Amino acid sequence: MSKKSYVGVGLLAAAILLTAGLIIYGQQQQNDPKSAQRKMDQMNERGDHAMGFDHMKTTHHFIVTSQGGSIQVEANDENDKMSRDQIRMHLRRIAMMFSEGNFEAPMLVHDETPPGTEVMRQLKNEISYQYQEIERGASVWISTKNPDALAAVHEFLRYQIKEHKTGDSLEAKPSP
Repeated sequence: MSKKSYVGVGLLAAAILLTAGLIIYGQQQQNDPKSAQRKMDQMNERGDHAMGFDHMKTTHHFIVTSQGGSIQVEANDENDKMSRDQIRMHLRRIAMMFSEGNFEAPMLVHDETPPGTEVMRQLKNEISYQYQEIERGASVWISTKNPDALAAVHEFLRYQIKEHKTGDSLEAKPSP
């Protein structure tokens, strides 16, 4: 075998080992509880900044329904009027932004484009966002009759459920 062949084989072997190492490292990061917690902490820190309230003082729920779903945030303490008011201000703004096809806030929180948002942006006129105040916060009800928009809304809400680890059902329940 010539020197060129040995060099080529050596480079190929190095590339294979590097790729395998990166794959293993990536799998370890996904399965590493400390890495997962660090990712969650970073998301919450970005969320606190983007939303204007403390995630530790509030509870998020993302509900998937047959006609769309809802985003609901409540202050954990019924006497925490400051969090309640910040939640209301944020979700009022979210309803307006989403109806305009603007999904910048979830992109800032998650540091990536959440699934479904591109279709939701394209079909913004097919989707309704209804802001509603509740006792300790607010909700945004999302509904559509367009099957493509509905699939995108469901994809977005399921992503939120998984990312925020809310424990909410991934299955669509009947709309109220």
